[in-house]
Amino acid sequence: MAPASAFAHVKWFAPYIVNAAPSPIARTLSDPFFWTGLALVLVFFLATRLVERSALGDTTLDVMDRISEPLWLRLDGFVRIVIAAFFVAIFAVGGVYLTPDLKTSAEWVSWLQLLIAAGIVSRRTMPLSAAGIIFLWVLALRDYQLFHLLDYLALGVAVAAYLVLEASNRPEWRKHRFEVLRWGVAIALMWSSLEKFAYPEWFYPLVIERPFLTFGMPRDMFIPMAGVAEFTMGFGLLATPLVRRLSAIALFVIFNAAVFPFGRIDLIGHALIMAIIVAIAADHNRELHFWSWIRRALVGVPVGLASALIIFATAYWGLHAAFYGANAQTMSELNAGQMDMATHSFSTEHPHGPLVPAGDGGQGGALSVTEAYEQSMMGMHEEMMEGLRNDDPDVAFVRGMIPHHQGAIDMARIQLEAGSDPVNMALARHIIADQQQEIDAMHAWLRERGLEDE
Repeated sequence: MAPASAFAHVKWFAPYIVNAAPSPIARTLSDPFFWTGLALVLVFFLATRLVERSALGDTTLDVMDRISEPLWLRLDGFVRIVIAAFFVAIFAVGGVYLTPDLKTSAEWVSWLQLLIAAGIVSRRTMPLSAAGIIFLWVLALRDYQLFHLLDYLALGVAVAAYLVLEASNRPEWRKHRFEVLRWGVAIALMWSSLEKFAYPEWFYPLVIERPFLTFGMPRDMFIPMAGVAEFTMGFGLLATPLVRRLSAIALFVIFNAAVFPFGRIDLIGHALIMAIIVAIAADHNRELHFWSWIRRALVGVPVGLASALIIFATAYWGLHAAFYGANAQTMSELNAGQMDMATHSFSTEHPHGPLVPAGDGGQGGALSVTEAYEQSMMGMHEEMMEGLRNDDPDVAFVRGMIPHHQGAIDMARIQLEAGSDPVNMALARHIIADQQQEIDAMHAWLRERGLEDE
């Protein structure tokens, strides 16, 4: 459970390069921390299965059933309320299809989201809401590439399928409604976890900005082990009842831990996943409908996990090669050349964005290194002068120093993107860590005096 907060989807906070080739799979297979993480998880899963096959396992499940019974009896209402609330929330946010990184300028999309939420009130109109969710996914597919949309396919289809099955009058269909949600979340987690192996560079800025995420672990140890944790707990949701319920509880703790450092964007973006995870933890059903014999056997744990890794890794790396070609450039190669598929060029709003040399055609406008430095300083100066105008000298000091420190952080980020001197790179990382700590302390000072909201 150590990798808590790192489960926030990095694409929501950092620009990424859509067509960059993933790191070679050999890099992951030669990483000792990858194998260490797998070994630890296998020990946990096998130990849990041994307990589950004993009287203690039955007792544990019975206790979990008693604790979760009030929710279990109202689970459909809970899931429907959260789905409706999610679509109201993204309606209020505006400008997105289904998640924070699937942006749209079409205003009517937000009103469709409100209609989807309203349709969930009645079982008769739930199939229409399901059709609306699929329609939004198809719209996003028009604007974004299929490989990127695979991150959200399983979850979107699963939620739509749940609404159809919940509205059905056929008991043989309805009994699978929670199972569909569970498979959707499991597939989504296993697929998105591969980013930590394929594109570890995407996570470097977050680790630099929020060093507490690693709990003191070295960056190159933490990222692959966090990927293993996410993948295997997603796999655990498809396992036997005790394994899946314990995996769900662990995931719920992890996703909640991500809310504080990453804020409302993370809470809204993960709301459906978190609700389904709660439903999995509260699910009293102990029946296994698919491949029950291998899932119940102890040998099914390593065989199943190995099979899942092979299937998902083959699909991830294979589909990327199919969409973008086997000779696509890696992140490091693109950082040295053109980055025409980056979602953002550098800006103070999106500091993770790659620096695109003028004329290279980066989305959102091209900036040279000089222009990036100038832009960061202009933003700092305006905010700093505004803060210094406060009548209270203590407040003026703090409100002026916050943008001053932020300007130093922005410059340090540019250095990390564009620079190469090891001394300066180390200094930039030191500045980011120290100045961010001081910024947090100054925000806390303002909150203590009621001068800033939480």
